[in-house]
Amino acid sequence: MAPHEGASSSVLELQMCASVHRVTAGSLSLQPGPIPCPCHFMLPALAVSRHSQKDACMGTHGRLVGALDTVLDSSARVAPFRILLQVPGSQVYSPIACGELLNGSDIYWAIAAGATLEEINQHWDWLEQNLLHTLSVFDNKDDIASFVKGKVKALIAEETSSRLAEQEEEPEKFREALVKFEARFSFPEAEKLVTFYSCCCWKGRVPRQGWLYLSINHLCFYSFFLGKELKLVIPWVDVQKLERTSNVFLTDTIRVTTQNKERDFSTFLNLDEVFKIMEQLADVTLRRLLDNEVFDLDPDLQEPSQITKRDLEARAQNEFFRAFFRLPRRERLHAVVECSLWTPFSRRHTAGRMFSSDSYICFASREDGCCNVVLPLREVVSIEKMEDTSLLPNPIIVSIRSKMAFQFIELKDRENLVEGLLLRLKQVHANHPARYDASPSDDMASPVFYSTSICSDKFGDLEMVSSRSSEEGEKEKSPRPHPEPLTAGFQHSGSQSPDSSLSREQIKISLWNDHFAEYGRTVCMFRTEKIRKLVAMGIPESLRGRLWLLFSDAVTDLASHPGYYGTLVEQSLGRCCLVTEEIERDLHRSLPEHPAFQNETGIAALRRVLTAYAHRNPRIGYCQSMNILTSVLLLYAKEEEAFWLLVAVCERMLPDYFNRRVIGAQVDQSVFEELIKEHLPELAEHMTDLSALASVSLSWFLTLFLSIMPLESAVSVVDCFFYDGIKAIFQLGLAVLEANAEELCSSKDDGQALMVLSRFLDHIKNEDSPGPPIGSHHAFFSDDQEPYPVTDIADLIRDSYEKFGKQSVEQIEHLRCKHRIRVLQGHEDTTKQNVLRVVIPEVSILPEDLEELYDLFKRAHMMSCYWEHPRPMALRHDPSRPYAEQYRIDAQQFAHLFQLVSPWACGAHTEILAERTFRLLDDNVDQLLEFKAFVSCLDIMYNGELNEKIKLLYRLHIPPALTENDRDSQSPLKNPLLSTSRPLVLGKPNGDTTDYQNQLKQMIKDLAKEKDKTEKELPKMSQREFIQFCKTLYSMFHEAPEENELYQAIATVTTLLLQIGEVGQRGSSGSCSQECGEELQALAPEQDSVFAEAEKTPQAFPGAEGDWTVSLEHILASLLTEQSLVNFFEKPLNIKSKLENAKLNQYSLKVLEMSHSPHPELKLNKL
Repeated sequence: MAPHEGASSSVLELQMCASVHRVTAGSLSLQPGPIPCPCHFMLPALAVSRHSQKDACMGTHGRLVGALDTVLDSSARVAPFRILLQVPGSQVYSPIACGELLNGSDIYWAIAAGATLEEINQHWDWLEQNLLHTLSVFDNKDDIASFVKGKVKALIAEETSSRLAEQEEEPEKFREALVKFEARFSFPEAEKLVTFYSCCCWKGRVPRQGWLYLSINHLCFYSFFLGKELKLVIPWVDVQKLERTSNVFLTDTIRVTTQNKERDFSTFLNLDEVFKIMEQLADVTLRRLLDNEVFDLDPDLQEPSQITKRDLEARAQNEFFRAFFRLPRRERLHAVVECSLWTPFSRRHTAGRMFSSDSYICFASREDGCCNVVLPLREVVSIEKMEDTSLLPNPIIVSIRSKMAFQFIELKDRENLVEGLLLRLKQVHANHPARYDASPSDDMASPVFYSTSICSDKFGDLEMVSSRSSEEGEKEKSPRPHPEPLTAGFQHSGSQSPDSSLSREQIKISLWNDHFAEYGRTVCMFRTEKIRKLVAMGIPESLRGRLWLLFSDAVTDLASHPGYYGTLVEQSLGRCCLVTEEIERDLHRSLPEHPAFQNETGIAALRRVLTAYAHRNPRIGYCQSMNILTSVLLLYAKEEEAFWLLVAVCERMLPDYFNRRVIGAQVDQSVFEELIKEHLPELAEHMTDLSALASVSLSWFLTLFLSIMPLESAVSVVDCFFYDGIKAIFQLGLAVLEANAEELCSSKDDGQALMVLSRFLDHIKNEDSPGPPIGSHHAFFSDDQEPYPVTDIADLIRDSYEKFGKQSVEQIEHLRCKHRIRVLQGHEDTTKQNVLRVVIPEVSILPEDLEELYDLFKRAHMMSCYWEHPRPMALRHDPSRPYAEQYRIDAQQFAHLFQLVSPWACGAHTEILAERTFRLLDDNVDQLLEFKAFVSCLDIMYNGELNEKIKLLYRLHIPPALTENDRDSQSPLKNPLLSTSRPLVLGKPNGDTTDYQNQLKQMIKDLAKEKDKTEKELPKMSQREFIQFCKTLYSMFHEAPEENELYQAIATVTTLLLQIGEVGQRGSSGSCSQECGEELQALAPEQDSVFAEAEKTPQAFPGAEGDWTVSLEHILASLLTEQSLVNFFEKPLNIKSKLENAKLNQYSLKVLEMSHSPHPELKLNKL
């Protein structure tokens, strides 16, 4: 049967064809193709179908929705049956999600497909029951096509939501909650719901039972109780504090604090889970939006709209894993398995958990500190399954190069675990092939790691083959890295007797060798409480650098990147930039009292390491305190080793410390303050403002006590840091404060407290150091009149472990997450206050109103980040820019704000006026506006003098604000159609007339005399621009209380100005138009009616627009002749009501734009 053409209504056809179109597998987009001579069967209905083997066990609705996947699945066989909706007469091809096909001039909507006639009939039956009976209510084919299109899109959206729901633990409940969330809060589709909970929200002492919805950008609460509906929407970016607390009724609640309010949520079935999810969401969102300077999202979280509850839980586990074992931030956790590890030193299996990641196998015992193991896959030789027995259930053996083997038992799902481990092991070895030392004496061991069987009085040579080969291959013109630690060239004679110092050093070396023999000497060693005690005693000088490499796992990076450091040195040296200038300034300030840095050898090595790292990581570049840390690393490690130690510290062990805003250090300072309140409550109570202590202790964290403690003592602190991470600095800081608590509590001011701490730290000695004492940079009080008691660093470290060593890595990471929110919000408050401090003196808007305007301005930026992807974040929020320029908005965001807060409401014309205003304010034409420009414009509108307001209006109607491609350019007002050559005699309401000829002549003379030559003259306005100016004025007067009087006045002024333009035109061209428009005083008051007759008036002569002009002075003088216009522009305006309305409707306007809904109903109580 031939296609039915010329039908008066939509025809639904069942089409049979061999090949119709091809689509992308798994997607919902369709690529239409040719229709090769199909056979058509006319049917009076349409259907949506899905061909799937599992459809037989699904309901009819499931088969219907499933039809979409078959139509859109390129891997499926070509369906010979399809149901199309034909819309005759349409010439436009505009694809929709369900697809469309062209046939001549008609568009066919491809609705369904089936492999058999029986299958397509099933879909047809569903449509007859659920869709076709509704088509009779429509009057024309366009309405039918639109309805069907919307229906199919809704089915696709439902299927998408179903897929998301299936990722949750309870898909049906989640799907139901998702529908309610979308209906109750009307967010755009991009606002992804993560999870939901039933709970109570407390308002004072009154609980409201309802539902808590946690989405990617908002915390939402909905309650409907006793006929009263409550909706709360709290953007995560507004959350300033998130904590667990209690009230008079409940012992455990979650308190969410924003700028002005606190909200308590309680009665959760699993409060721990809820709090962790809320904490993760707040942390991810704030860091993504406020800390994009340094924050790299996990790969799974790169697309916020795809974040799920499982993703957040996995992220939390990932962060704990990386922090606990101090691994690279790029390391991704794959599996966590309960198991037991054979520990030969205790001759038993130790229960714990195995962590498997991209490049590591790690183990942590259940008992904290009992036994930890880190196995880089680069050092693993084999992973084998052993025979399963009752004594050794599900065992595997992991063998490493240093002839050691690790036996794990009680592994669940052993098959899949081993398969994944072997796959990653193969990949690691392919990416980083092992390099063995050619030395025959070391043929049984890795060039980096030495097995426990190699026992000697020396630790062993840890020099890398890559280091030697890279040195040999260097060009003569390239600087050669220093081959030994800098301390190797300086032999000190200490204050102690040589025999005493050497004997202590030898005793320590002997203890360490005994430990190596029992627990291992490589990075794969068993890490127990015993090794922590050895570290606390102080690492021997000869082993210090090498153990730092093992504890930080920098040795793995060193082995994996042969020649990398040498390449960086060659590329970076000789370059001159701001970073290298800063490095050169600080080179001679780095341990100047140490002889190693009193000659060019040490200075050159320090320069190479710092410039190489700045070249490797330009985002950090160079920060002060890096020079002191690197100097100490060079004292105990070879140059290339010192470089990789610096990488480990800056990128793993102290994340976000070394950047422009030192966010990481500030977070740890805030954590330290809380630890002081917890462990030293009396001191915290006495020093109510702990910020003074924080300012003192900041250098403790940034330099690891190296700048405020004698060097021989501070290196023992660094020993503990490389083994225990930041935990060691926290507990040592608490020990220092506890040792001085009595004096600090009796101090009268912050200055005296600073003196107490400085004097104490300067008198910390290392009795075991073989070298002479070297003072610290912070030794302000070395000239004491009375001897000050000396504290031994070993005793202080031992006290710190005994009294404050119970803090776990998990607790510290939780505190960091909690305080990162506060620190980031503190930076936001600082930015806000600095912006307001700059803007307040320059505008007349009240400070409290400016603060609300800033919040609206920032929220406009944030909403675009929520729902518009991708966003060029670097162009929007840049913390490195001056405060006033950190937040900027584009034209679309400006238009929303203009509509909400501008007093110049022009109805439908408002959007056009907003576009012109944006172009006027965008001085550098980068399509972005900062807050100062936005507020300055508003200030003129609300508080400017009459002449300032008119000048602003004038500038909005000349270039660059008004362009040839202006959205209003199609208006008949664009052309120079208006001309008045008749005498200026205007009618008054009482019948009198006024002749303005004399006034006009005198006005022009006065303007010529009084014109201020010091001010830059604005370009004159052409007739097209003047017409747009008049149109804006008429739009502004619409619905004003004195509307009729204003229309009459503007008609008078318009006539005056038209005559002025004609006068100038006659003077320049010697001719004038003989045509004229209708008398302006007879115009109707409706908007734009003043120009109604203009379309009928022929253009008088070509080029009139180029000659007809008026100036700002002309317009201003003309407006002054009408008191009603003067009153309109001079009447006081109240911005507060606009701000209140804007706070309520800012979200609604954005949602309206995103959803294109004609009537938004979203009214939210935002906190």
